[in-house]
Amino acid sequence: MLLNMRLVDEIIETALREDIGTGDVTTLSTIPDDATTRGFIYAKDEGVVAGLPVAQRVFYILNSKIEFIAQKKDGEKVVKGDILAEIAGPARPILTGERVALNLLQRLSGIATRTARISEMLTYYNTTVVDTRKTTPGLRILEKYAVRIGGGKNHRFGLYDAVLIKDNHIKVAGGIKKAVALARGNAPHTMKIEVEVETLDGVREALEARADIIMLDNMDFAAIKEAVITIDGQAQIEASGGIDEENVIDYAKAGVDFISMGALTHSVKALDISLDLGEIKTGEQYIG
Repeated sequence: MLLNMRLVDEIIETALREDIGTGDVTTLSTIPDDATTRGFIYAKDEGVVAGLPVAQRVFYILNSKIEFIAQKKDGEKVVKGDILAEIAGPARPILTGERVALNLLQRLSGIATRTARISEMLTYYNTTVVDTRKTTPGLRILEKYAVRIGGGKNHRFGLYDAVLIKDNHIKVAGGIKKAVALARGNAPHTMKIEVEVETLDGVREALEARADIIMLDNMDFAAIKEAVITIDGQAQIEASGGIDEENVIDYAKAGVDFISMGALTHSVKALDISLDLGEIKTGEQYIG
């Protein structure tokens, strides 16, 4: 998945404005304007790295003279102590950009790490883990990128690129069949129509309405197994709700095509990553 760097820059610039405000008072008051430094970004835990191009962009936006040399690639597994990147250049912007760069890198790597763990568990099943819209406001493009880096796939990016008829749509529209008929009549013909159901009766009604994808939401395993048999290839099947590492294989064994997990993005643990700088050089002098 390629990142739209124009959108990435907007995210970074917003984060920098939030953090810097009227100026990095600590750095400006303690570090000479002509000071340079070098250091390393390294992992303090085991996981999958994601977001190195984003971290690099943070420093570039602050000062294009900063040299950022990645030692790992997004998607690589890392262990504690692995160097992810070397950084060198003007000291002030490096210090000023440190927190924003690490915040994004740690968050995305945490998402990639958890997604990779789930994806590996599904290796021998015809089931794919996908994300949801339960993302951090303003960071969706980056968090969904991290899911892809971890081996998962993306569900819809927003309300604009897919039809997903949920329980409240069904209630307001007057039933599954009516909601699907309205969607077919008004949405672009190129879009698939997905319907969320919670019961076997809902499954049968969605099939009668000829939904393209049926989401089995918070259904127990017995009902899911029966739903898979009932659907019998007439629609793609997605399972969602309360799925984690403890039960994801059970859902895969039931025969669903996709497992959507909000937990990939909404409650993930960031990967512990740090930046260590060496001495700061100014002219021929070093400030230790």
